[in-house]
Amino acid sequence: MTAQTLRLSDGRAVRILDLGAGPVVLLLHGVGLRAEAWEPQIAALAATHRVIAADLPGHGDSDPLVVGTPSLPDYVAWAARLVAALGTPVAVAGHSMGSLIALGLAVDRPDLVTRAALLCPVFRRSPEARAAVLARAEEISVGRGGIDGPLSRWFGDETSRLRTKVAGWLRSVPQAGYAAAYRAFATGDAVYADRIGSITCPLLVLTAEGDANSNAAMTQALAALAPKGRAVVIAGHRHMVPMTGPDLVNAALLDWLAAPRKEAAA
Repeated sequence: MTAQTLRLSDGRAVRILDLGAGPVVLLLHGVGLRAEAWEPQIAALAATHRVIAADLPGHGDSDPLVVGTPSLPDYVAWAARLVAALGTPVAVAGHSMGSLIALGLAVDRPDLVTRAALLCPVFRRSPEARAAVLARAEEISVGRGGIDGPLSRWFGDETSRLRTKVAGWLRSVPQAGYAAAYRAFATGDAVYADRIGSITCPLLVLTAEGDANSNAAMTQALAALAPKGRAVVIAGHRHMVPMTGPDLVNAALLDWLAAPRKEAAA
C-alpha cells in the first residue's frame, strides 16, 4: 500500500493510500479518523480494483478547506476535485461523515460516480438527535469535545486494540479540521435528502444494528428512495462496523461492486 499526495485543481494537498489495479474505488472515512480506518476494506477490494482511501480535509496529512465555516456541499465539491485529479469516474464508499460526502457526490456529480455505498449514514435526524449533535459540534468547536463519549458509543466500554487505535486518531486529528468536519456532519443529514431519488447508479446503504445514531430505520428509508437502493443491517456491531465486522462489510461491498450498473434489456 502506497501513501502519496495528490494536488487538486485548487492547489490543496490530499493524502491518499493507493493499492491494486482496475476500476477505481474511492473510500472516505468519518470525522476524526484517517484513511487507515479502511485497511480491512482496502485489503479485500484491491484484489479486483484500484482502491484509494483519502484523508478528509483537515485530517491526517490532507490540507483543510479554505472556506471559513465549510458546509457539507463544500466537502462534496472537494471530493469532486479529488475524483477529477484521479482522472476517472469512481465507485465511492463513505463511512459516517464520508457517507454524506459520497451521497452528495452521487447527487451533484453523477458523471463522476459509477456507484455509491453509504456506511452508517445519518438521514433526517429527529429534533432531539439534531439538538444533541449540534451541541456536541459546539463543544468541539471550543475544544471541549472529549473522546470518551464517541468511543463508548462506537465500541462499548471494553478496551480493545481497535478502540485504542481509533482513540489515537481522535487525539491526533487537527482541532480545526475536526471541528469543521463535525459541524458539517451535524448539519448535513437533510442537505441531499430530497434528491436521493435522482441517484440511478447502484446504491448500497449499510448500518450496524447497534448504531444508535445511524439506525436501521434510517438506512431502510434512505435506500428505499433510490431506484437501485439496497439496505443492509449488520447484527452484533456498532458504528465502527467496517473495522469490527470487516468480513461482513467486505462481503456487502463486493456484492455492491458486482451489481450491474444498468438493467438488462428485455
